[in-house]
Amino acid sequence: MSEFNKDDYLNDLPDADDFADASAKPAPAGSGPAAGGSEEPSAPEGAAAPAGDAATGAPTDASAEADAASGDQASDASASDAGAAGSGDAAADDASDAAQQGDDTLTPLGKAKQEAAEYLEALQRERAEFINYRNRAQKEQERFRQHGIIDVLTALLPALDDIDRIREHSEMDDSFKAVSAKIDKAFEKFGVEKFGEKGEEFDPTRHDAILHRPDPNADKEIVDTVVEAGYRIGDRVIRAARVVVASPQN
Repeated sequence: MSEFNKDDYLNDLPDADDFADASAKPAPAGSGPAAGGSEEPSAPEGAAAPAGDAATGAPTDASAEADAASGDQASDASASDAGAAGSGDAAADDASDAAQQGDDTLTPLGKAKQEAAEYLEALQRERAEFINYRNRAQKEQERFRQHGIIDVLTALLPALDDIDRIREHSEMDDSFKAVSAKIDKAFEKFGVEKFGEKGEEFDPTRHDAILHRPDPNADKEIVDTVVEAGYRIGDRVIRAARVVVASPQN
């Protein structure tokens, strides 16, 4: 093996100007990797691959992928709601069509039964309204009847008071007694009741006390004298009995 000569090696090296001229010249066509030239050195085996797309080498944006996924989910949800609304409308239309088809598919006997049921329901409703009207009319008629009786009785009260005074203080002949009895029966027929008797307990709701007389023998207020009799129809007092009341002395 020949001995290495340092001076000869240094003399054989090219000058620095030659390197500058070579870098300034354009690269010849077909010298890149696409033309079959030298390729970039690959990563050593076992090294971790850089983060990014395997095909393009561009880095992957995780937030962009998450936004895209949420957008897809929102689109799917809105599409599902629209489908549900459409299905509801379709169900309503189907029900209406089914009812119409059911009416169309009824036999003549079935249609006649359906019409009969509708007429029966309308008749029952009209009958209930008529019964209510009849009850109201009867109540109004009874009220008008009582008003008429009260008007007649009020007009005849002075004559009835005179008959009572004559009956109490003087003798009545048979003809006058017969007329008085007919008048009393006529008022009884219309539900008029006469009240107010000597010795009964004093009731402020039925008696009008025109005088209170102390009585040592009385232990409670009682009717001593009936000046004018009272009249009532049912529970309604037309006129209270005007009386003199005997009251306890203490």
